[in-house]
Amino acid sequence: MISVLIIGLGRFGRHMAIKFQEQGNDVMAVEKDETRADEMAPVIQNIQIGDATNEDFLQSLGVGNYDVCVVGIGESFQTALEITVHLKDLGAKYVVARATRDIYKKLLLRNGADHVVYAEREVAERLAVRYGTARGIFDYVELTPEYGIYEIELPHGWAGHSILERQVRTRHNINILAIRHGRNLFPMPGPEHVFTEGETLMVMGSERDIKALMR
Repeated sequence: MISVLIIGLGRFGRHMAIKFQEQGNDVMAVEKDETRADEMAPVIQNIQIGDATNEDFLQSLGVGNYDVCVVGIGESFQTALEITVHLKDLGAKYVVARATRDIYKKLLLRNGADHVVYAEREVAERLAVRYGTARGIFDYVELTPEYGIYEIELPHGWAGHSILERQVRTRHNINILAIRHGRNLFPMPGPEHVFTEGETLMVMGSERDIKALMR
């Protein structure tokens, strides 16, 4: 379990707070708008109403005690930048900030953010890969512009054969990180694993090789 401070309960902040709670983490949310805070009170256990651009208010939260601080404000870059600077000045261990433009990302990283998220952009890119790259791709995480981790359906003709028999790495230039069957996940399967219908594969490789595999 980790402790998380979420600043801003717009759509991005709400979803982050709820997901962190579902994972069993200790979450504190901060929201300036009392109406929005009241709306989220039945869902998010701990909410403080206050202005996170106020350094004294932030200091009262003990930001240095949180494992992760999330700046979920996207509508005002100036506000997000100011809060990010304050968090680092007050000893925040790890700051995740949201950006909507490349220049905002650069400025946030230069002024204290440890990681910057393009919320809408990243979702859009994942959907584009899922629906536009090839059929049978269910999810995607970018590692570099060329390489990523993909969840794919079992390729045609693989059922009943082992990883070794299909020569997955040498013939297709991909690595199988895990196999999912229903609710069960089997990480790092050995070469003797025999594929069965209904499995999905978590694989790492280049977009080009994944496209070739799924044709």
